[in-house]
Amino acid sequence: MAEWTDEKILAKATQGDSDAFGMLYDKYAGRIYNYIYYRTGSTQDAEDLTSRVFFRAMRHITSYTDRGVPFSAWLYRIAHNLVANWHRDSSRRQEVELEDGYRASKSEEYPESVLMETEEQNALMKFIRELPEERQQLLILKFTQHMSNAEIGQIMDRTEGAIKSLYHRTLLALREEIRKDASGQFSLEEFGKLPDEE
Repeated sequence: MAEWTDEKILAKATQGDSDAFGMLYDKYAGRIYNYIYYRTGSTQDAEDLTSRVFFRAMRHITSYTDRGVPFSAWLYRIAHNLVANWHRDSSRRQEVELEDGYRASKSEEYPESVLMETEEQNALMKFIRELPEERQQLLILKFTQHMSNAEIGQIMDRTEGAIKSLYHRTLLALREEIRKDASGQFSLEEFGKLPDEE
């Protein structure tokens, strides 16, 4: 199986091959967990929801149709829907305790997925969690998953231009909220320049 391409693995998985689905799980579980963790702020809920994402994907993999977007976009959409239901059902918005950090799987670590490391950044995460859901999703995909605007657009079912515009508006809104913050602890420099400043 070592010589299998991603396309062949996906094709085998859609035919019901459990080993191929296991390979997809190994490839994407860490990223999906990381995304869910930053959306929920709870390692326990992130583990539970990640399991549910892959259980749902496994149940529906034989009806998966390639529509020209990466397979990962399908997984992120499942994750997004489950997280939205989680927020709706639990009516809770926990602040992410970033001291716990990302818990990588035993088989593989994703050091690039650790976004926040300082108290200053924890304060910034608090502001992010107060944003509307789609803006949280955008920032988490961009900064914990390191995705391009085009990749985020595939997941959020929007054009690259629409994502760039949403990103621009989101950063402006964050800057305004931070400007109003009396503590003045931090700035948005880590987010880089706004799209029209690039």
